[in-house]
Amino acid sequence: MTIFPTPECGSLTAKANRSSKKSTPALVSMAASSKAKRIVFTGGSGKAGRHCIPYLLSKGHSVLNVDLAPLPHPTVHTLKADLTDSGQVFNALSSHFHLSHYENPRAPGGVGVEKPDAVIHFAAYARNLLVPDSECFRGNVLSTYNVIEAACKLGIKKVIIASSETTYGVCFAQGDADYHAFPLEEDYDNDPEDTYATSKLCGERCARSFARRFPGTDIYALRIGNVIEPHEYETLFPDFVKKPETRKRNAWSYIDARDLGQICDLCVQKDGLGYQVFNATNDTVTTKETTAEVLKKYAPDTPVSREMGKYEAPLSNRKIREVLGFKDEHDWRKYVNV
Repeated sequence: MTIFPTPECGSLTAKANRSSKKSTPALVSMAASSKAKRIVFTGGSGKAGRHCIPYLLSKGHSVLNVDLAPLPHPTVHTLKADLTDSGQVFNALSSHFHLSHYENPRAPGGVGVEKPDAVIHFAAYARNLLVPDSECFRGNVLSTYNVIEAACKLGIKKVIIASSETTYGVCFAQGDADYHAFPLEEDYDNDPEDTYATSKLCGERCARSFARRFPGTDIYALRIGNVIEPHEYETLFPDFVKKPETRKRNAWSYIDARDLGQICDLCVQKDGLGYQVFNATNDTVTTKETTAEVLKKYAPDTPVSREMGKYEAPLSNRKIREVLGFKDEHDWRKYVNV
C-alpha cells in the first residue's frame, strides 16, 4: 500500500549533509548556525511540500524527503517508503540523508547515522474520493500513527503533522452546512462527517496521546488551510474574489505555500510546547468585502464569538501569530488586482 502526497504535502527529500564536502559554501555557512536542523519531511513532493522544503533549506536546515514521487531539487534526496509499514517508517527516520553521508565519521555509539532533529509529516491521501473511504481512513491514520510512534521511540523530540481545515466540518459536508461560530479557532468543537477530515482528527488524537506518553516531546498539528501556489494567484484567485459564495467551504481563508514553509520553520524552532494545534492560514479574508460583510451575507445564522479584525480570515491564525511569531509575507492582495 502506498501513501500519496496531499495538496498540503510534498515529497521527502534529502539535502547534502552540512559536513559534506559537496555542500556549497553558502549552505555550509548557514548550517553552522545553532538553529540549523536535520529534518525528515514526508510528502515533500506535493503541492505544499515542494515550496516548504526550499524555504527550510533557505534557513540552513538539511532535509530528507520521504515520498513516492521524486522532488526535482539538486540537493534533496527522496527516499521512497510505504508509511503504513511500521518497519519502513522506522528505517526511513533513521536513514542517511544522502549517499555522500557514508563518508562521514561514525556517530557516537558506533553508528554512522546522525539522528534527525525533527520530523514533518505531510504525506497522506489528499482528500476524499481518491481511494475508497475505508482506504483513505486506514492509510492516513496508520501512516500518521507510524510516523509519530517511530519518531518518539527513536528519541526525535519534534514532530509536526499536517491536519486540515476540513476538520471544522463544512468543507466536505453534504449540502449546505454552517460553522458553529466565527472565528474558527483551535478550541472549536470539531465534528466533521466525512472520512478525510475524520482521519485528520484521529491523527491529532494520536499526536496528543504520544506527547503525553513521551514527556519532553513536542508534537504540533497544523490545521492547514486551502494551499495556494504562486501561479494560482493568476489562475484561481480571481474567481475566489469575484465569487465569494463559492468559498464558504474554505471559510474564505487560504495559506500561501511559501508562508506554510515559514510556519514549518517556526514550529521546528519553537521548543517546549508539548502537544499543540495551530491553524495554518494567512491573515486575511479572500474577499474585497470586509469580514463582517462577508459573514453577514453568506453565513447570517452563524454567531460571531469575538470582535474580529476588519479583514481577518474567518479561519483565524491568531494563535500562530501570537505563539510562534508568524508574519504574513504573501497576502493575496499583492498578486491579485482588485
